[in-house]
Amino acid sequence: MCLSDLIQRKHYANIAQLAESFADYAAATLNDSFAKKPAATLVVPGGNTPRHYLPTLAARDLRWDKIAITLSDERWVDVNDEASNERLVKKNLLEHLTGNTNFIGLKTPHQTPAEAIKTIHQRLDYLPQPFSLTVLGLGEDGHIASLFPGMSSTVTTSQHCVAVDQPIASSPRISISLNTLASSQHIALVAVGKTKRKLLDHLCEHTDPKIPLVWLLQRRETPIVVFEADGV
Repeated sequence: MCLSDLIQRKHYANIAQLAESFADYAAATLNDSFAKKPAATLVVPGGNTPRHYLPTLAARDLRWDKIAITLSDERWVDVNDEASNERLVKKNLLEHLTGNTNFIGLKTPHQTPAEAIKTIHQRLDYLPQPFSLTVLGLGEDGHIASLFPGMSSTVTTSQHCVAVDQPIASSPRISISLNTLASSQHIALVAVGKTKRKLLDHLCEHTDPKIPLVWLLQRRETPIVVFEADGV
């Protein structure tokens, strides 16, 4: 199957339009999941772009007390550090919600991500599986979550997470594993910037086995939805 068959691309003039459309899609997807099971799991990314669309999603009328929220990946820093994905999600999503929310962070007191894999796997294993909706960002190099070019695309693990260290990443990180991401019921990708749009154009024409997004698509039987804007 051509990779373009596994991507539904939606392009918007700016990030504000993207945010509204993404929030509508995410809300509808999560609401639909309640027709099949009483609880849902939402996976969200870190980085700069989510601060533009997570507050818009928070404004949607959802049963937030029935949605477990976790991260696609995390830098191995204190949760109050400016580089922390947990800090970003709390500020841009959780603080906008009323009532009880079930957030499961990925950072632990362990010295390294590798030492924390068992603990994080157990945390994630308590969540409704497979994940109802996984939202991912896209790096200009094609990385997703903290799965980077240069890592092995063929390594499988029974754990829900993998440790990523230098020099693959700029700093130690933990990432949800490729198999666990790929098994999500629905996946949305948010890509902002002309460089990322050109990368998607290229991948739809030429399958590049070095690119983690390609690894994900090759493990999917249903398309992912891509929300694109050239800039903020």
